[in-house]
Amino acid sequence: MWLDVTCSIRMDCPQPTPMILLLRPSSGAHQWVESESYVLAPRVPATEYTDGFGNRCQRLVTTAGPFRIDNHARVRVPAQQDVCPGAPYVPVQELPDTVLLYLMPSRFCESDRLGPLAQEVVQDARPGYDQVARISRWVYERLQYLSGSDPAPVSADEVRKRGEGVCRDFAHLGMALCRSLNIPARMVVGYVQDLQPMDLHAWFEAWVGGRWYTFDPTQPDRNTARVTVAVGRDAADVPVFNQFGPPVTPSRMEVSVTAIDERGEGS
Repeated sequence: MWLDVTCSIRMDCPQPTPMILLLRPSSGAHQWVESESYVLAPRVPATEYTDGFGNRCQRLVTTAGPFRIDNHARVRVPAQQDVCPGAPYVPVQELPDTVLLYLMPSRFCESDRLGPLAQEVVQDARPGYDQVARISRWVYERLQYLSGSDPAPVSADEVRKRGEGVCRDFAHLGMALCRSLNIPARMVVGYVQDLQPMDLHAWFEAWVGGRWYTFDPTQPDRNTARVTVAVGRDAADVPVFNQFGPPVTPSRMEVSVTAIDERGEGS
């Protein structure tokens, strides 16, 4: 299926501000970007590079005053994510080199502190996919979901103690518990069909059965189309933008996701 995805950001910059943006989805094994538009207003020079996680990053310096970023893409994606109950745990010594960094504790995923809790959560679940599914369900049942965006990420252990959080906090706790069991887990930021309220969303992927599988602890019973924009170890690696200098807070951010049928018509 096709998804039309749009993110529009408005901000006021107190001075010309260097920024790194992560807003452009890439074509890959599970999605194809058919078309895209990217508008900066006022127009400023921008360059692009690929970071260590494979994300497309845009570098620019804003003007002082009002600044607008509009990104739109039409992307072909599977209507549902693959599921594979019973997919086995992959021993660390057999993991590809490229996934090893997703085993390590990171800024917002203190997996080295959560081993006993992870064992308690998974209990007798079969090692691998079934353990991750159990973790995702436990996070969903343990935490209260807060809709909307929170500018300050919190760590897995902190959100566990709070008992509530936004989508990225749910992902942090799920990832940290997975890593405690030596299951690689990474954060994903992107678009989700029919998300309510609509916003950019965060979930996680775990490496079991020799590949990445999607898990969303904010809605473990829903399996809808998704567009990946960026992946990383945790929220520190996948912000919509990093700015350098006086703080800049978006005054407005609008996200839309529209399913398009094969005739190019919205549904």
